[in-house]
Amino acid sequence: ISPAELASTPTEEPNGSGHLMDFLDEPFPDVGTYEDFHTIDWLREKSRDTDRHRKITSKSKESLWELIKSLLDAWSGWVVMLLIGLLSGTLAGVIDLAVDWMTDLKEGVCLTAFWYSHEQCCWTSNETTFDDRDKCPQWQKWAELMTGHAEGAGAYVLNYLLYVMWALLFSFLAVSLVRVFAPYACGSGIPEIKTILSGFIIRGYLGKWTLLIKTVTLVLAVSSGLSLGKEGPLVHVACCCGNLFCSLFSKYSKNEGKRREVLSAAAAAGVSVAFGAPIGGVLFSLEEVSYYFPLKTLWRSFFAALVAAFTLRAINPFGNSRLVLFYVEYHTPWYMAELVPFILLGVFGGLWGTLFIRANIAWCRRRKTTLLGKYPVLEVIAVTGITAVLAFPNPYTRRSTSELISELFNDCGALESSQLCDYVNNPNMSRPVDDIPDRPAGPGVYNALWQLALALVFKIVITIFTFGMKIPSGLFIPSMAVGAIAGRIVGIAVEQMAYHHHDWLIFKNWCRPGADCVTPGLYAMVGAAACLGEPRLMSFYPPIVMDFGKGLNGTSREESTPPTLATDERGPRGKAPLWAFLTQDPTRVEELEALIKDTDYKGFRVVISRESERFMGFVQGRDLPLAIRKSPFKQDGVVSSSVVYFTEDAPLLPPTNPQPLKLRRILNLSPFTVTDHTPMETVVDIFRKLGLRQCLVTRSGRLLGIITKKDVLRHMAQMMNQDPESIMFN
Repeated sequence: ISPAELASTPTEEPNGSGHLMDFLDEPFPDVGTYEDFHTIDWLREKSRDTDRHRKITSKSKESLWELIKSLLDAWSGWVVMLLIGLLSGTLAGVIDLAVDWMTDLKEGVCLTAFWYSHEQCCWTSNETTFDDRDKCPQWQKWAELMTGHAEGAGAYVLNYLLYVMWALLFSFLAVSLVRVFAPYACGSGIPEIKTILSGFIIRGYLGKWTLLIKTVTLVLAVSSGLSLGKEGPLVHVACCCGNLFCSLFSKYSKNEGKRREVLSAAAAAGVSVAFGAPIGGVLFSLEEVSYYFPLKTLWRSFFAALVAAFTLRAINPFGNSRLVLFYVEYHTPWYMAELVPFILLGVFGGLWGTLFIRANIAWCRRRKTTLLGKYPVLEVIAVTGITAVLAFPNPYTRRSTSELISELFNDCGALESSQLCDYVNNPNMSRPVDDIPDRPAGPGVYNALWQLALALVFKIVITIFTFGMKIPSGLFIPSMAVGAIAGRIVGIAVEQMAYHHHDWLIFKNWCRPGADCVTPGLYAMVGAAACLGEPRLMSFYPPIVMDFGKGLNGTSREESTPPTLATDERGPRGKAPLWAFLTQDPTRVEELEALIKDTDYKGFRVVISRESERFMGFVQGRDLPLAIRKSPFKQDGVVSSSVVYFTEDAPLLPPTNPQPLKLRRILNLSPFTVTDHTPMETVVDIFRKLGLRQCLVTRSGRLLGIITKKDVLRHMAQMMNQDPESIMFN
């Protein structure tokens, strides 16, 4: 790589793990921090934490108070995990309760206590019968409350209109709050969380306003009846809680690397409260979203997930004293022959994922050129109106998606009153409740099948247009709903085939007449699992562009990288100017200000002298103007004509000279460097495993330039005959 090519990097900040402060006891404010939409320096953050820990350990031997402070610092991590778990579980419980109430509010209201949902209202009723367990005099639909008539065409139309009006009101409030107060509260949040955990800075994405608005608008968006879920955004909510508590402890608020350890644990807590699975939350954080996951973070993540799950269980939003969102028990084992329909459901999941990704990307591109792209509020209102108008006539799309999935998962027992369990019963049957044999389907089952088929088409189409709007939206539940509907339809079909054709060879060995052979709910669960993972591939794609460490995992280094840095024949990109440098020799403040004004470099090399150009250290472009601007507040007598020193001891100056500016403390004396003969395979491994943004290239102690992760990616694209300038946005 030529020196000009290595040097022309005006958009990247250099890496380093050296001390930022080694001359003054107090640092300049904001020196050593990061700008918005920049990556952090993992090595520097690790070095900072090591220095802080060493300082605390040495002070703990001086007095009892310092020992207590060191113990508090050691336990602060567990305290943060406890607080994250408590707040995440509480917010998840409140969201679940509010969603249940507001979803039922679209259809009616509880007369005895308006804050009760339909199910809660009928719990305390003594007039509920077994056949009409969902009906009680305390709960009235809007038409019955306003006109006194619960049945008839007029009541149906009135309930229809009020259902649509409530849905439009909820969605309008959600999108308005997001646009006005917290634009970052839209979407799922998982791709951005993955990007942040890989070392990217997005100011305000995990702020207090985002937490508040996301919590409120998530309830409104889910209650509006749109084809979206709350499980994905709960991860964002939990990470906002983690960032909030990080600000209470300087150990985490002043170190971006340590902050990301807390955010990894918070992501685990978010999945824990979303699905009632603490271990699943830890695995999700470890395998999907985290870039740096040490062993201590593993245990702390599990602790935070457990606390969040137990807090949610104490609130008991589902009314069954269980953690999981969908709790089912199947008493009939599956058989080897059933692997064939299971495989077909897996194929359907792949086809659904492909269709969703391609169609949603195409719609997102189209959205930019339409009126809806310019007016996101109008888009949300339009999609909500279409969703509500089409969803109300079908009972399987009118109810909330979570209730739909729960009904599809359930096995038909003697106490079930769903249409899906309307089988023709044998009056002479005398079997246990949990071992009901296969029976011929009744009219309710056939009626439910065509309604489910319409619901499947509706969910597939409307989810494509819903995901990506400017409201909180998760993709877990809609994907599970699509798979559960398809699985239940396939399960009923296999069940009826096994009943009516039990003499076929495929059923003869394992399905006898009068036996409980096929469980349609199990097929719904398999279908939900098959469809859950496929569309999320798109959700995790965008941060791969910014996450160099994981973006290289699937690339062949032998084919795309030269043997050493010196053998790379690339020339400079465009008319790259020679790299500006600073010298250890005296330089005036006004000269530095002019250099900063005339260039947009993010880093400056410091050499011993202009003649030797022997490399001494690095100064970050962000730290240098901050130190100059704030120097009058830290060092008296500093003016534009003051001499700048990067040495540890400034020479004695005549009394008439102004006070010198000492910037030794912002000089990074040990940035990460390689020689020009370092194999490119090694350089790629260094970037991938250490999370570097860039490293310096030297020869015999003389700095040749700097190579960044974008340089490597561009060169790899060029080796594969791709446009090197578009690799960041492909």
